Amino acid sequence: MVRKRLVDHNALVQAIEMGKPSKEIMQQFGFKSLGALKVAYMDALVALEKVPSIKKGTKEKKVNNIVGINSRGSLIIPKKLVDALDLDETALFAVEKKDEDLCLKRKQRPPKTILRKKRD
Repeated sequence: MVRKRLVDHNALVQAIEMGKPSKEIMQQFGFKSLGALKVAYMDALVALEKVPSIKKGTKEKKVNNIVGINSRGSLIIPKKLVDALDLDETALFAVEKKDEDLCLKRKQRPPKTILRKKRD
């Protein structure tokens, strides 16, 4: 991968906005291709906050959300879904029956309290 060239962002944006020919700008800043100039110009606009940055990241992966019931009547939630929801074995859910459906809603575990014995 080619290293990015260090460029004075203000000077590059100013040269382009003044309407200088691209060949002159490429020569002035040492770019070998028009593509490299375009990338540097976009980087300069982002650095100067003239355009918003493009967020790079992975798309949220689709997770199979089919839940089964085992022979003991327990719901079986697939591991990928557990990981995607960031659940652990201490997670609590309220279960509501809506017509023929079940609705799971995550609940917070109540804080632990320390009971102390009364002194006589």
